[in-house]
Amino acid sequence: MPRKVTVLKEDILQAAFDMTREEGVTLVTARRLAAKAGCSTQPIFRVYKNMEEVWEAVFIKTVDFFEDFYAGFPKDYDTPFVNLGVAYIQFAQEYGNLFQMLFVGQKRYGKSLYDLINGQTGAIGKEISKAAADGCKDPGNLFMKMWIFIHGAACMSLTGDYDLSTADTVKLLKESYAAFLG
Repeated sequence: MPRKVTVLKEDILQAAFDMTREEGVTLVTARRLAAKAGCSTQPIFRVYKNMEEVWEAVFIKTVDFFEDFYAGFPKDYDTPFVNLGVAYIQFAQEYGNLFQMLFVGQKRYGKSLYDLINGQTGAIGKEISKAAADGCKDPGNLFMKMWIFIHGAACMSLTGDYDLSTADTVKLLKESYAAFLG
């Protein structure tokens, strides 16, 4: 009679995601993951071919996690790109290891930075449309300028070099938008 499977693929993935969230994806090794999941390495390699496949599954789960984070984030501001900017920066502040894997890491499993941010919600497209409706002649170019600021601020938060309040961040984003709008 075959042994009963007690550690499921979902359990292993959740353990790997939790480890990534707490310590970063580079520390998710087979042995450490097995210890976190409460099993040997055998169940891991029964459901995943190798650790690369585990990391890709964690990446996909993290993409979904970010999309849920953004979808549930309050959209309190009318100025284009401000809601997106505040959410992105806050995600970096709250979930630094997940942010690093998605938006700073080199392994994106075929997804561009644009794909990751735009996601299923079409966040970038909506913001570009808002900018066009606001009278912007070249909203794509405006997005690129705003994005350099937003991404830079988020990356600075990873090192502790960005410690502005949400109110100060909103003010800077609005001022940047107005300046870039010309």
